[in-house]
Amino acid sequence: MPVWGVWLDNAFYFSTGRRSRKSRNLDANHNCVVCPEGAEEAVILEGTAQEVTQSSLLRRFAEAYKKKYDWDMEGNEGPVYAVRPRVAFGFIEKPDAVQGNPTRWSFQTK
Repeated sequence: MPVWGVWLDNAFYFSTGRRSRKSRNLDANHNCVVCPEGAEEAVILEGTAQEVTQSSLLRRFAEAYKKKYDWDMEGNEGPVYAVRPRVAFGFIEKPDAVQGNPTRWSFQTK
């Protein structure tokens, strides 16, 4: 399922409800595939999600999220996750035809 999120510090950050299926799945297995919104300009990330707990990083996430979506994350009760990609795929699709070739990027993991 596509998720709203922001790109910070070489990772994709998003939030979800603590009791959501997404959160429970990530608690059980940190490996994931993330599809940010915008199917016509698709980006699909495969990586590892880690819950963010550092207050300064949570503030930066909230500021970037507010700027991008005009949505205040103040009082957000759910966890915020950072997905560090191992692989990303991207392509641009128009209703009349695919524009260009899908592209795959690989990332160094630490």
